[in-house]
Amino acid sequence: MNKNYYAVLMAGGIGSRFWPVSTTANPKQFHDMLGTGRTLIQKTFDRLNRFIPTENILILTNERYNNLVLEQLPMLKQEQVVLEPAMRNTAPCILYAALKIQKMDPEAVMIVAPSDHWIEDEQAFENDVKVCFEKCKEEEVLCTLGITPAFPNTGFGYIEFEKQDADPLKKVVQFREKPDLETAQGFLAQGNFLWNAGIFMWGVSTIVNAFKAYQPKQFELFEEGISCYNTSDEQTFIQENYAKADNISIDYAILERSKAIFTLPASFDWNDLGTWGALYEKLEKDTAQNAVVNGEPLLIEAGGNMIRTSENKVVVVEGLEDYIIVDKEDVLLIYPKSKQQYIKKVRAQVQEKFGDKYA
Repeated sequence: MNKNYYAVLMAGGIGSRFWPVSTTANPKQFHDMLGTGRTLIQKTFDRLNRFIPTENILILTNERYNNLVLEQLPMLKQEQVVLEPAMRNTAPCILYAALKIQKMDPEAVMIVAPSDHWIEDEQAFENDVKVCFEKCKEEEVLCTLGITPAFPNTGFGYIEFEKQDADPLKKVVQFREKPDLETAQGFLAQGNFLWNAGIFMWGVSTIVNAFKAYQPKQFELFEEGISCYNTSDEQTFIQENYAKADNISIDYAILERSKAIFTLPASFDWNDLGTWGALYEKLEKDTAQNAVVNGEPLLIEAGGNMIRTSENKVVVVEGLEDYIIVDKEDVLLIYPKSKQQYIKKVRAQVQEKFGDKYA
């Protein structure tokens, strides 16, 4: 393993589209969503730990999830769990982590990755990341892994790259926001657009310099704490100052402004597991196209359903087609798959009517 390789896992999201399994108190990254015996954050950690030393992996998360992280990743020390005392989007926490890493190793190259995505070909993932790491060691550039679109998805942002670029790592023209269907179809027809998977690589000095150039106020705020980082004074500084940071994503803060960004079309399979429907696509199905996690099903004239219950629970379903059925201790969800985009709103309605316990 290369001692200059570092990773930052983003693990602060709530995953509200996976309600009722994913809740504010226990979001989806801490669940075994596919019934593999490992939670999503554990699978992501394992994937990175193949080529990045354990001690060089940081987890960025909200302070309310500190115990969950340490329970599921007991090999980590407390100082590797970087806690956000306030929700401030991705740019502030990435800058904070980068400054901590830079203080430990000015020569570091780092990957920033979500903790809740599904990647099966881990060797291909490792190979792609290392290609980007080499580029980042040689040049002051920012790199991202893009996913070749399988269909005109309106739920992802897109990366447009230079069409004539024959190199494996392609120069990024611009990042594009989530499009409508017609625009997404146009992107696919052009052939030089990738889904933005939110997986980034850069030299630690490169990203710090980018913040200095494009987000000077944000940089100054966190630069004041450099003497405190990786010491016993760090928590006090962060508690006093983190909430002052601008609420802005890394895309808006840095990526849409930088002129030195490259993308590598990923050679691995990828699923962001953003909805129950996305999970359904990854699961094995019976002859009637039902996907079941954990339960023992007896399904009669039922097809196309996504079913998740507690382990070994007998589930009897008759006459339902294309439904999401999730049975949790205190919540039962029976909901059309075709309306899965509204589950986030349903969760909010349940929270309003019955309280935070159920959301």
